[in-house]
Amino acid sequence: MDKLEIKGNWNELKGKLKEKYGEFTEDELTYTEGIEDQILGRLQKRTGKARSELIKEIQNLL
Repeated sequence: MDKLEIKGNWNELKGKLKEKYGEFTEDELTYTEGIEDQILGRLQKRTGKARSELIKEIQNLL
């Protein structure tokens, strides 16, 4: 998953993540260029899932 792919699809992806994990707030899923690692870290902390598992999950959502 590259940064352009995330950026280009972020609004759609954000909606799908909020649907799957209803506890995420808008602030937690706010995309700012260059903070992909921070977003993945937040997702890891909230879900308890490994980074690689989350990346696969995100790729499947796209």
